[in-house]
Amino acid sequence: MAAVKDRVTEDALSLPADARLRLVDKLLTSLNLPIQEDVDRAWAEEAERRVSQIESGEAKLIPGEEVFSRLRQKYGR
Repeated sequence: MAAVKDRVTEDALSLPADARLRLVDKLLTSLNLPIQEDVDRAWAEEAERRVSQIESGEAKLIPGEEVFSRLRQKYGR
């Protein structure tokens, strides 16, 4: 099995760059991972949720300087 894997790898690496990109795309698609569009949509929804929390006063905002000060105190840097 290792010999087959090595041969497939060598063959794939010998392909032109555009063919390797198409192969990578097909392999990643075969894993059924979230596609970039799904990831982008999820981040957009999260950003909207957080904006709503800020606007409604549900979220407590802490100034960045205070956050970094607390981190330096906690971790000694």
